Amino acid sequence: MTDMNTLNLSVEGMSCASCVGRVERTLKALPGVETAAVNLANETARVAFAGSADVAAVTAALDKAGYPARTGDVTLRVESMSCASCVGRVERALAKVPGVLEASVNLASETARVHFLEGQVTPQLLIRAATEAGYPATLQQTGSAPEAGARKDAEAAALRRLTLIAGALALPVFLLEMGGHVIPGFHALIDGTIGRQASWVIQFVLTTLVLAGPGRRFYLKGYPALFRGAPDMNSLVAIGTSAAYGYSVIATFLPGLLPAETRAVYFEAAAVIVVLILLGRWLEARAKGRTGQAIRKLVGLQAKSALVEQDGTTVDRPIDQIAVGDVIRVRPGERIAVDGEVVSGTSYVDESMLTGEPIPVNKAEGDTVVGGTVNGTGALSFRATKVGADTMLAQIIRMVEEAQGAKLPIQGLVDRITMWFVPVVMSLAALTVLVWLLVGPSPALSYALVAGVAVLIIACPCAMGLATPTSIMVGTGRAAELGVLFRKGDALQRLQDVQIVALDKTGTITEGKPTLTDMELAPGHSRDAVLRDVAAVEASSEHPVAQAILRAAGDRATLPKAEDFASITGHGVRAVVEGRQVLIGAQRLMAREGIALGDLGPRGAALAAAGKTPLFAAIDGTLAAVIAVSDPIKPTSRTAIAALHDLGLQVAMVTGDARATADAIAGELGIDHVVAEVLPDGKVAALDALRADGRKLAFVGDGINDAPALAHADIGIAIGTGTDVAIESADVVLMTGDLRGVVNAFDISARTMRNIRQNLGWAFGYNAALIPVAAGAFYPVFGILLSPVLAAGAMALSSVFVLSNALRLRLVKPVLGGEAPAPTPKASLTPVPAE
Repeated sequence: MTDMNTLNLSVEGMSCASCVGRVERTLKALPGVETAAVNLANETARVAFAGSADVAAVTAALDKAGYPARTGDVTLRVESMSCASCVGRVERALAKVPGVLEASVNLASETARVHFLEGQVTPQLLIRAATEAGYPATLQQTGSAPEAGARKDAEAAALRRLTLIAGALALPVFLLEMGGHVIPGFHALIDGTIGRQASWVIQFVLTTLVLAGPGRRFYLKGYPALFRGAPDMNSLVAIGTSAAYGYSVIATFLPGLLPAETRAVYFEAAAVIVVLILLGRWLEARAKGRTGQAIRKLVGLQAKSALVEQDGTTVDRPIDQIAVGDVIRVRPGERIAVDGEVVSGTSYVDESMLTGEPIPVNKAEGDTVVGGTVNGTGALSFRATKVGADTMLAQIIRMVEEAQGAKLPIQGLVDRITMWFVPVVMSLAALTVLVWLLVGPSPALSYALVAGVAVLIIACPCAMGLATPTSIMVGTGRAAELGVLFRKGDALQRLQDVQIVALDKTGTITEGKPTLTDMELAPGHSRDAVLRDVAAVEASSEHPVAQAILRAAGDRATLPKAEDFASITGHGVRAVVEGRQVLIGAQRLMAREGIALGDLGPRGAALAAAGKTPLFAAIDGTLAAVIAVSDPIKPTSRTAIAALHDLGLQVAMVTGDARATADAIAGELGIDHVVAEVLPDGKVAALDALRADGRKLAFVGDGINDAPALAHADIGIAIGTGTDVAIESADVVLMTGDLRGVVNAFDISARTMRNIRQNLGWAFGYNAALIPVAAGAFYPVFGILLSPVLAAGAMALSSVFVLSNALRLRLVKPVLGGEAPAPTPKASLTPVPAE
C-alpha cells in the first residue's frame, strides 16, 4: 500500500509550466507538507507530509487555486454485514485508506459508496481494506440489480434450508426439555423410561449438530470479529449460545463441577435460539430482496435486442451493439430499445414507466422516443440518439441507485449509537451475570446464566441498522415509479424542511408555447408591415415569444433578412431590417431607449392587467405597435398549487413579467408571493429575498436560465421535460411535465421520513424496553424472567418488523394523478416573460 505520509494526486487544469509552479507553491504552503513535486506531462502531483496526510486540506487548497484534484466514485458490494455495528466498521476501514474523501455504507443494499482521490486510491485498495476488516467486497456495476436480486433470492433459499434443518433437529430437544411444561407427566415419563441423563445426552447430540451445522455461520463470523476487538451481532449470538451450550455440557458430563441445585441443561435454549435467528435472517433476506424490486423493474424494462435497418434489410442486433445514428424499426407492441428521434411512421407509445401516466403519447416524425417505453399498435422507425449508459432509462437507474445508497442526516445519530452498542450490550450482560451471582436467589448461577444469555440475545442492532436504509430504498424506488427521481438522497429528508415553493413560470406553470393574441398599432403603421419587420427580427431568436410571433407571421420564406441582430438580456432584441432600425421588448427597454409610449402605454398596461405579456415594437426610434403574447397554463397547475397549500406550503412565482401581469396570474391561481420583472440573472437574488426570514425554499424550474436558481435553492426541483443542464443542477427531477410531480415528491418524502421515524422508534424503543426485562429488572416485583428462547424470537421479529414496515411504502399512491382537469376559459392564456 502507498506510504501513509505520501499522497499521489491527479490534478486538473494545468496547461503550462506556470501552472505547475502555482500548484507546487499551493501545496508547499500547506502545514506539514515537506515536499511537493508536480508533473505536467501526466498531470500528477506527489505530496510528502511530515505527519499524517491531510487529504481534506489538500483538496480544498487545490480547488481554491483553480486546479482541482481529480476524484472518483466507486460502489462496492460488501458481504457478511449483519448489523449496524458492521456498517460502522466497514466505513472506518474504508475511511482509513489514504486518499478516501468519504465512505458511506448501506446495510439494506449491502453496498459501500466511496469518494476518493484518483491517483492515490484504486478500487482494489478499497476492496482489500474492506476484506481485511472481515467483510469481503467486490465491485458493483451500475444496473446490477437483477444479479443482486438473484443473489438475495439464493441467500434466502439457503437460509430457508438451514432453518428447516435446524428446526428439525431442535424440535426433539425442545420437546424433551420443555415438554413437561405443556404435557402433564411428560418429564416423569422421560425419567421412567430413558432416564434424565440419557435425555440430556440426546439433547447434547442434537444441539451439537444444530450449532456445528446450520449455526456454524454465527461462530465463524462472530468469534473472529470479537477477537479483532470489533464484536457484532454474530458475536452476541455466538457468546450467548456458547454460554448456554457450555454450561449444559458441564452439567451433563462433569456435574461435579457445579453445585447440586444448579445442575440443569439449557440445550434447548442454544438450539432454539439458532433456529429463531436463522428464521429471522431468512425472513429478512426475503424482505431485503423486495426492497430493491423497483430497480429490478427498471432494469427489466431494457430491451435485449432491436431490429436495425442495414442495407435495405433489418438485422436483429443485441442492445449493446446499437450505435448512435442507427435507424431502428419498432413493430406494434415492441419495447423501444434506446432513445431516439422518429424518422417515419406514427403510433401511440406507453410512457408510463417514465411519467407514471397511463395515457399513451402520440409519436410522429420528429418526436423523441425513450428506450424502455412500449410501442402501441402503429409501426415506427427512429434514429438512435443515445445508447448504452447515456439513455434516459440508464440515467434513471443510476439516479435511483445513488439515491438508495444515500445516507440521510438522521442516520448520523444512529451511527454514533450503534458504534458502541454491541460492546455496551456485552458489558450489560456481564454486569447482569455479576448482579445475579451476588444478590440473586438460589440457584443464582442458573438465574445468572439465563439472564446474561437473554441480554445478549435480545439486543438487536440489526433493526437499528436497517431502519433508515430500507425505508430509503423502498421510498426512492416507489418515487421513481411515480416519476419522481431523487438525484441526491439527502433531498428526501431536506424536502421536509421546506416552507415555501418558488415556481418558475414559463414551462413550469405554463405550457411554454405562447401565442400572439393582440396587436395594436400607432397611427401611420399597418399591421402586415409591422408584423413582417418584427417577425424578421425575431427569426434570429430562440425565445418562446419569438416563436409565437413567427407562427403568427406565417411563411418564414417571405420574411426579409435582419442584420446586426442583438439580444438585450431581460429587455428585448434589436436589428436592422431593410435599413430600418427595429427594436422589440418590454416597457423598460423603451424607457431605456427614450421612446415615448403615447396612447399605447395605457393599452399595454391594460393587456398586462388582463394576464397577458405586452411587448412594444419601435421602428426608427418611433413606437409602432404594442403586441400581446400569452402562454396557456398547464391544466394541472391550479390543482397542484391548491394541493401544495393543503400541505401547509406557501407558493411563490418568479417571472420576468410586468408586476400587473404577474399579479393577474397569481390572483388567478392563488399564488401567495410574486416576484416580477426578474431578469434571468436575477433569479438567485429573488430566491434569497423570498427566504430572507430564514425559511427553507424549494425552486421548481425547467430551463437553462433556471440552472443557477436550481443549484442555489435549498432544494432544486427540475421538470424532467426541461434541459439536461437544469436537471444536472437539481436535487429532485420530475419525469412528469407538470406540477403534480412536485406534490408527489413532497408526499413521498413525508411518508418515507415518517416511516424512518417509525422504524427508529421501534428499534430503539424495543431495546430500551426489553433489555431491562431480559436482565431481570422485573423479577423482584413480578417474578418475570425472560427466557433466552423468547428473547431470540423477539430479536428476530424486530428486524422483520422494520423491513415489513418499510415495504409498506411500495403501496403509496400518487396524491395527484390521472386525467388532468380541463382549464377554465379565464386560465387558458397567461403571459410569458419578456425577452
